[in-house]
Amino acid sequence: MKLSVALMSFNEEKNIRRTLEAVLPLADEIVLVDSFSTDKTTEIASSLGANIFREHWKGYVEQTNSCLRKCGGEWILILDCDEVASPELLESIKGILDLRFPCAGYLINRRTFYMGKLLKYAWQPDRKLRLVRRDAAPRCAGHNPHPVLRVDGKTGRCSGELLHYSYENFSAHMAQTQNLARQIAESYHRGGRKSGFCSLLFKPPLAFFKRFVLQRACLDGVPGLMAAVSSAVYAYMKYAFLWELGAGSDRRDDSG
Repeated sequence: MKLSVALMSFNEEKNIRRTLEAVLPLADEIVLVDSFSTDKTTEIASSLGANIFREHWKGYVEQTNSCLRKCGGEWILILDCDEVASPELLESIKGILDLRFPCAGYLINRRTFYMGKLLKYAWQPDRKLRLVRRDAAPRCAGHNPHPVLRVDGKTGRCSGELLHYSYENFSAHMAQTQNLARQIAESYHRGGRKSGFCSLLFKPPLAFFKRFVLQRACLDGVPGLMAAVSSAVYAYMKYAFLWELGAGSDRRDDSG
């Protein structure tokens, strides 16, 4: 097999058909690790030829590594269920598969649909290592919920983009922001990091400034403004949760 497409899912029936249908012309194998979805995710994926594996959720890092181990292709393309490969990206991947001396892995840029608009500046660039050779020992590391994919060897870049259909609405965005902020705070806490007055005061406005001014999200209009504000909210929640976890530890130490 030349190309395995690897995905993880939980209740993605609204997205997964669009994602899989885009890569079907190129994929020799589709591997889906599903965390016991209660909707029609696995039915849809199975109808499109995916190999389904059901596993309890272990965190992004551990689940991604489990998914990678199940792939049998020479190459592995890792996708989220809300991402769609553009035609240009598929052509670029097809060319890479035919290269005689390819890189060990390739970065792919991701552009986000947000509040009905394909953002041009906010969250850009968003390059992620997603196409990897199986013989380059691909593995996932980093902190949950922000895994980092690594390979042995040099990396290049693909032409084209992944189109990211991120959040159904603002409420869903804020709910996920809170969930992700709590997860990363817990990862930081386990690693010994702490939060305090300065983090809570300065990190949120710096996140807003980076997104709105340096990345020019202001040119994306209201959706760009909302994206920048969400970055500040995420930073505040992350360090607030981290402070809360640290304060709880201090209280337990004092009582002991």
